[in-house]
Amino acid sequence: MAYDQHLADRVSVFLKEKRVSFETRNMMGGLCYMINDKMAIGIMKDRLMVRIAPELYEQSLKKKGVRRMDFTGKVVKGFLLVDATAVDMEEDLEYWIQLCLDFNPRAKSSKKSPRVSTRRSM
Repeated sequence: MAYDQHLADRVSVFLKEKRVSFETRNMMGGLCYMINDKMAIGIMKDRLMVRIAPELYEQSLKKKGVRRMDFTGKVVKGFLLVDATAVDMEEDLEYWIQLCLDFNPRAKSSKKSPRVSTRRSM
């Protein structure tokens, strides 16, 4: 499964401008951004995958173009998928990325897999 390289570039540029240290990993058929060894942001096809604070989850689902992340038919707790049309404008993309950055210090660390391709940035 391919992912939207233009969206990936936009996410990377924003993170670099914010001086956020991150690495990218090819996971789940897409691209994941790891911040502090935690999955924070991802791109699946042309959708933005976001990991946000639990208290913002239900409220965020009410926004246009947002749905629960259901990978292989099972809802992944704490993650949402945001349609490409909902992050077309830079301020919309920045809004979602900032929610991920705000939650990241509180998020639990992901388990490490030795078979994952990693590229470090920043």
